[in-house]
Amino acid sequence: MTGRASSLPSLPASTPAWPPQPPLVAILRGLLPLQARDAGEVLLQAGFRAIEVPLNRPGALECIEILARLAPPDAVVGAGTVLEPAQVDAVSAAGGSLIVMPHADTALIRHAVGRGLRVAPGVFTATEAFAALRAGAHALKLFPAEALGPAGLKALATVLPPGTPLWPVGGVSPENLPAWRAAGATGFGIGGALFRPEAGLEALRRQAEAFMRAWQAG
Repeated sequence: MTGRASSLPSLPASTPAWPPQPPLVAILRGLLPLQARDAGEVLLQAGFRAIEVPLNRPGALECIEILARLAPPDAVVGAGTVLEPAQVDAVSAAGGSLIVMPHADTALIRHAVGRGLRVAPGVFTATEAFAALRAGAHALKLFPAEALGPAGLKALATVLPPGTPLWPVGGVSPENLPAWRAAGATGFGIGGALFRPEAGLEALRRQAEAFMRAWQAG
């Protein structure tokens, strides 16, 4: 989608371009600190430029700190399942620059934006989407995407401001990615179909490359 990018909040000039290119967010749920560097290197080598570590697992902040030091200037690293202002502050202190939420808490969005972080809150309805955008959201995480479906995304996209980054999360695979893009998705959050902590680096590499091929195929 193209159009009124000015309708989205601006960021400090020193931050990487937004949205990340490609706009594929690797969701590393259950990542352990001892896995973080190797997993990050695999993803970055495959072409990923956005990495999220959900906070509802032990060691998440340490993983974010490791990944933030590893990431090149054009990559963003941050946290998912962010629920409280104190968590936003902790992610920022760890070097993270991306806040992903499962919900559209407007006070939390404003707090993160005020800290100079990029924010992608979870939305499912037009009401939530517009409230999140008014609060300053930089992208909308469509969650749970498998319940919304491409048809639901297409309907929602018709009423949102042109240029709004729309990122389905949940049930996204290399095989169904084209259908989502045809419906209006401009990026994706990819979790279990990409990374499982017990699967190993070679499995992560294969899946990362499969998602990259699917994205590049348009």
